[in-house]
Amino acid sequence: MNPLPLLRSTAAACGLAAAALMAGCAGTPSVGGAAAFTLSSPDIAAGSTIDNAYVLNGFGCKGQNLSPALVWSNVPAGTKSFAVQVYDPDAPTGSGFWHWAVYNIPANVTSLARGAGNAPAGLPAGANGGHSDFFDTGATGANGNWGGPCPPVGDKPHRYVFTVFALGVDNLHAAAGIPKTGSAALHGFVLNKGLGAGLLGKASFTAYYGR
Repeated sequence: MNPLPLLRSTAAACGLAAAALMAGCAGTPSVGGAAAFTLSSPDIAAGSTIDNAYVLNGFGCKGQNLSPALVWSNVPAGTKSFAVQVYDPDAPTGSGFWHWAVYNIPANVTSLARGAGNAPAGLPAGANGGHSDFFDTGATGANGNWGGPCPPVGDKPHRYVFTVFALGVDNLHAAAGIPKTGSAALHGFVLNKGLGAGLLGKASFTAYYGR
């Protein structure tokens, strides 16, 4: 399936992706008594303030910029791969801010270790990091790595939405006809809408950071 003809503009795609991400915060509901698909982190509790260990080291922030550990449970039947995205809808950009993305995570993987997003070698075999809005800034060490929170001084705490998608396709890029180098917003559109029935479930949690 190629969703690109559905894209009337990049801005429209970004808006759809952001709205869909926020709508998915409760996770996939249980069906027929089955447990709900859930996402959590041993490093960042849902609704909590993000610790300095996971905050960006750059642009005036002095964190350690470690990617947090993530764990997902009760995977939907038929899942062939996963994707993860981290998004700040409160960034004063007009389109939010994308902090991390990992695509084509194999179906037998149900967690990412702390620090897995700080270098490509830390990701599960077969998975690839996607571009974030830190692209070409050097702040994350390399494109595709985790970039922690660093909102403007004086803003109310921003929301950071962590989402895992369970997909019924082995390779997101081959199925959707998009390049690995595509923006996080393009990937978000594909994940939330363009794959259609290929999206089997998603689960999210939100944490906060301000300075």
